[in-house]
Amino acid sequence: MSADAMLIQEVATRDGFQIEPVYVETADKISLIDALAATGFSRIEVSSFVSPKAVPALRDAAEVFAGITRRPGTVYVALVPNPKGAERALAAKVDEVNLVASVSETHNRANMGMTPDASIEGFGRIMETVKGSGVSTNATVATAFGCPFEGDQPVDKVIGQVERYLALGIEGVTLADTTGMANPRQVERLVARALTLVPAERLTLHFHNTRGLGLANVLAAYGTGARRFDAALGGLGGCPFAPGATGNICTEDLASMAHEMGIPTGLDLEGLIALSRDLPRLVGHDVPGQVAKAGRPCDLHPVPKAA
Repeated sequence: MSADAMLIQEVATRDGFQIEPVYVETADKISLIDALAATGFSRIEVSSFVSPKAVPALRDAAEVFAGITRRPGTVYVALVPNPKGAERALAAKVDEVNLVASVSETHNRANMGMTPDASIEGFGRIMETVKGSGVSTNATVATAFGCPFEGDQPVDKVIGQVERYLALGIEGVTLADTTGMANPRQVERLVARALTLVPAERLTLHFHNTRGLGLANVLAAYGTGARRFDAALGGLGGCPFAPGATGNICTEDLASMAHEMGIPTGLDLEGLIALSRDLPRLVGHDVPGQVAKAGRPCDLHPVPKAA
């Protein structure tokens, strides 16, 4: 793809399904992941190898990885919280593991039960577990654009955490707007700093649409040089620390915006819209995405008959 291409990475079946009250059956997860891969994704975050007691919605991670049809050119990712999770991920033959620590101490304690320092020390043990396996590694800086308990997080603090990830040999870095607190000017500043350490092909931005700024923040990051973005089909997801909030930026809305602007994504937008329109059947409720409801801008309507 060209240098101006936008690489959209799908996270609905992990970040979206993990908080759904209705359990999505294993066969349905497998079918959706295969269908998503067929629309052209280069990366899909499939599931998470966490304790089934902690996240029962993803208790079938191993079965899902065993059942999917691997599409050449698609990287299949799993979130792992600790070395035990990494061992399970390796056994499932994942292509990439994603690790997560908040830059905010309060959020990390609430979400992970430990300090950010303790989480990052654990990353070192995970790196030892995956060493020599051929599995690639990515680590996320959660609350990079603000914490719901502490507020703004200094840019230097965020960049310091990125440097610690790189020092461990972690290959890719994600900056996550965990509860949708970012604004475009803030995004420009942080992305510009991050790109001095992490090349665009290894830097991912993960935005939520909690306050309606998700796509504006994508454009700010893209204009600054970022090229990789997480998104969730239908806008699924959310955060337990932002009650009532919408979830991740919506995959098909993002792809539609990119296509209208002439930014290549390599994705089949019509296929994505069809999959999004089927999501309510799987999760038991309406989803936030807009393009699946309104149609693409090029989907014209018949002229109404005169009264």
